Amino acid sequence: MPKTFGKPLVTQEAMRTRIRELGHQISQDYQGKELVVIGVLKGAYVFFADLVRVIQLPIHIDFLLATGTKKIGRSSKTVKIWSELTEKITSRHVLLVEDIVDSGITAKFLLSRLKKHRPASVEVCTLLNKAANRQIEIDVRYVGFEVPSTYIVGYGLDFEQKYRNLPYLAKMDLCKVPVES
Repeated sequence: MPKTFGKPLVTQEAMRTRIRELGHQISQDYQGKELVVIGVLKGAYVFFADLVRVIQLPIHIDFLLATGTKKIGRSSKTVKIWSELTEKITSRHVLLVEDIVDSGITAKFLLSRLKKHRPASVEVCTLLNKAANRQIEIDVRYVGFEVPSTYIVGYGLDFEQKYRNLPYLAKMDLCKVPVES
């Protein structure tokens, strides 16, 4: 992999520590409740896997594959759902796990879609919160890290479907993007 990213924005160790803290808080908050944890693919898959392993509750898991049409450095205004839930969420507590909440458009769209199933509650957990870019106000209950308005890759987040496998989070310098030959 080309070295285009410099130093990590968030290291593996910092992520491990914060994810353990989130898992502990979620375990406390949902003690005695039936919880369905829903991961938003593709970007949240690494965070989701690490998070559910530290939640100390019997949980159900499910996934949604959602995409937005985006231009480099800008969030989408349209969201497309490519999959449906396999778990029933009516009268159950739901935790939606996102990789990043940026403009708020995708998270708001997914929340409104999930609420149509009449769950007992729906909350959002995100690895990264980019509040400076928020276009739609949204309540994010669990936040891994607040990040600046920059393009971030690694740990599941991509640039043109690449760099998801970086073991840390890095700022993507869009001026130094390697050109494919």
